[in-house]
Amino acid sequence: QVQIAESGGGHVQAGGSLTLSCVVSGSISGVHAMGWHRMAPGRQRELVAAIDRLGIADYAHFVSGRFIISRDNTKNAIYLQMNSLNPEHTAEYLCTAEVRALSGVRGAHWGQGTQVTVSA
Repeated sequence: QVQIAESGGGHVQAGGSLTLSCVVSGSISGVHAMGWHRMAPGRQRELVAAIDRLGIADYAHFVSGRFIISRDNTKNAIYLQMNSLNPEHTAEYLCTAEVRALSGVRGAHWGQGTQVTVSA
């Protein structure tokens, strides 16, 4: 049983900031790569940022230096600090993790998502 808990979404004005959190727990033996994706109405799910256990990060081009992803391996957690938000960032943000379960099965798991809404 793998659980992914996301938090930190909300409604902000353009130029504001939010920090998203994601924690993996449950019957796991290891967590590998983790990341954030987003889904907006009428748009395909797309990568926002990803990070491996060594802290090497990869960002989508639209981030343009505004977001920072970080990781705490002792907590099996990642964070996404989002600054200078604009309405184009409005989306449901989903946490994903590559997890090795106690059963030995390894695969990607997804959270329920947290909504970010940015008003002009």
